[in-house]
Amino acid sequence: MTRSLLLSIPKPRTQGAEGLCAMKIMEVELCQPLPAVSFDGQYRRLWVLVRLHSEPIGTCTVDLRSRELSPEHFGKILWRELGDDIADRFTAAGLPMPGGLSDGALSVNPESWPFLQARSRALEAPPDISIVICTYNRPDQLQACLQQLRRQQYSAFEVIVVDNCPKTDVVRQHVAALRDPRYRYVVEPRVGLSRARNRGVSAAAGDVVAFLDDDEEPDVFWLAALASGFARGSDVGCVTGPILPACLDTEAQVLFQELGGHVKDRRFKPAVFCRSGPQSPLYPRPPFGAGGNMAFRRDTLLRIGRFDTALGAGTPALGAEDTLALTLVMLAGQKIAYEPAAFVRHHDYRSLTGLARQLRGYTVSLTAYYVALVCRRPWVLVTLVRLLPDAIRFLRAARSPANSPLLSLVPELSSARTRGLLAGPAAYLRGRVRNVSSTAQQAWSSRGRPGQPG
Repeated sequence: MTRSLLLSIPKPRTQGAEGLCAMKIMEVELCQPLPAVSFDGQYRRLWVLVRLHSEPIGTCTVDLRSRELSPEHFGKILWRELGDDIADRFTAAGLPMPGGLSDGALSVNPESWPFLQARSRALEAPPDISIVICTYNRPDQLQACLQQLRRQQYSAFEVIVVDNCPKTDVVRQHVAALRDPRYRYVVEPRVGLSRARNRGVSAAAGDVVAFLDDDEEPDVFWLAALASGFARGSDVGCVTGPILPACLDTEAQVLFQELGGHVKDRRFKPAVFCRSGPQSPLYPRPPFGAGGNMAFRRDTLLRIGRFDTALGAGTPALGAEDTLALTLVMLAGQKIAYEPAAFVRHHDYRSLTGLARQLRGYTVSLTAYYVALVCRRPWVLVTLVRLLPDAIRFLRAARSPANSPLLSLVPELSSARTRGLLAGPAAYLRGRVRNVSSTAQQAWSSRGRPGQPG
């Protein structure tokens, strides 16, 4: 697919006041009195994350048709959208279900709340976690991420900042300015996200290695929630969590969320995945997680061979190193725990051009992932052939205007998906050839110039 097609994507038609207008992001804790919500002229809609004793319950959008929503009116809207999810939590706790939300807080004893009890048990013997943040010449975004990590409600962690192919010394200066021995700076001179991730794994001292993008802001309970995921059992080799928007100020950011965001259809219900189900590890739709928010037991990562350096940002395949690693965890006989409370906020692309590149990357990397998987585990080809009819139905549904009506606003994105799928296999093979060439060049260089000692 030519880049000129993506760069010429037109601005989507705004559907009046109900189009892809900016949304204000806010959080609501149901154990505290609900606020009144005022219309400030900039935002016509709210994107609300609802929590109950800090546990994320769900999200919803609220139209600001009037100048102000009273706490009572706001509560009725939230109950209409998320009442079933709230009731499920009370049923699981063996407590009477509330009749609704009003301006008063829900009365829940924290000592009897299962979510808080599980987190408390996980923190009795918390694992040492090494947080790996790979950055590529984006020091300003990285600085916000590092500051947010200092608010973590968790004690046993270190942060390893991997500066990938740096052009300046700014990232090192940011890490040094923190004056915190838990924060370390390392360099990976070879470009590529997978190489940077692998460099971080080598430097990690923790039993668990967690990965963050440099433009993300983790929730204050992120590490505690990851620990809760691993506490589900010794056979949990990986824990993933949601990636939520940090802001929804542009049409591209709103459109991306409307199309499913980073973890489409996964929602806020904990789940455990393994080789036997509930969905095939060879068909990661909906996704088991995403690279911007995943954590592995260190020995599990070493067992699967770390990250494939022919996949990921900085390679022709553009991504999927995370998807392959998650699949290999399950094929190795271990489980993935999806922990909704382990969420981070991500600064998505602000422009439609950036969104187009992102969606193209998803489709190129999807078929590249399958080629990489077959190269590593040839026996899966038989299973993939059986899954092919399901994959075809999924792709047809994804292109259907009925299932993705917003995609009709930017029709070029749909064609970009198809062309990206066709480009994936060759992209992965080019990446492997580059790796072989790079390895050969390094071996030749290490021997010295002709006539000189090796």
